[in-house]
Amino acid sequence: MNFIETFFAKYPQEKIINWFKQICMAEAVSWFFLFSAMIWIRYDREGLLPTIYIIIVGNIHGLFFTLYLLLLLPAKKIYEWDDEDTVFALLAAFFPFATIWADKKLARFDRV
Repeated sequence: MNFIETFFAKYPQEKIINWFKQICMAEAVSWFFLFSAMIWIRYDREGLLPTIYIIIVGNIHGLFFTLYLLLLLPAKKIYEWDDEDTVFALLAAFFPFATIWADKKLARFDRV
C-alpha cells in the first residue's frame, strides 16, 4: 500500500479532499443509475438498449467504486481516522448511497 501513499503524496491535501468528496457523490449517483439499469434489464431481458445501458453504467460504477477505495487511504491519513472509522468508510462502499454518509459524517475535521 506504500505505492498508493507515494502516488498521492505529490498532490496537495485540499485537492485530495476535493477528489474524495466528488468521488463519494459520483459513486452514489452511479449506483442509482446502476439500480435503474438492473430494473430495466429485469423487464426487458432480450432488449439491446438495456443490455448496452447496464454494461456502460456498470463499468462507470466500477470505476467510481475503485476510485473510492483508492482514495480511502489518503483520506484516512488526512482526516486521522482510527481503525473503526476506516472500517465504516470501507463498508460504505458496499451499501447503496452510504458513500454520501461517509462524506458527510466521517470526512470532517470538526468531528468530536
